[in-house]
Amino acid sequence: MKYLTQFITAILLLTSSASFAEEGGQFQQSGRYQIHYMALSTTFITPEISKNYGIKRSRYNAFVNISVLDTLVTGNPAVRGKLTGKAVNLTGNTKVLEFKEIIEGKAIYYIAELPFRNEERFTISINAVNRDGLNSKIRFKQQFYAD
Repeated sequence: MKYLTQFITAILLLTSSASFAEEGGQFQQSGRYQIHYMALSTTFITPEISKNYGIKRSRYNAFVNISVLDTLVTGNPAVRGKLTGKAVNLTGNTKVLEFKEIIEGKAIYYIAELPFRNEERFTISINAVNRDGLNSKIRFKQQFYAD
């Protein structure tokens, strides 16, 4: 599982440029929780990671990665929860996101696969309910390209 953590850390470092910081970054604040998100084509992951985590690697398949951090606890630890979500494209077609929980040391990730067509744009809505029963909702838009 350390490979997924290393991969996700590398992606987050790549996306944490000044332009992302100015736009609010790849997270949304929901009360005491920061919900970090990213959605990428599965071609960005290695065959080894794909196999280890059961993620179908294809030029027409993406993954949505969510982690929830508690900002009121020192060190902002990841917290477990129940995630549900959906992705709606511009024509209104809806795809339900089924999240798998991945725990690796102190890191907790939720991964869902999302098949797409070249240049398809989605509005992705996520609902996260944490162990305290607090409900956090986020929405973001993402366009995918077959490479």
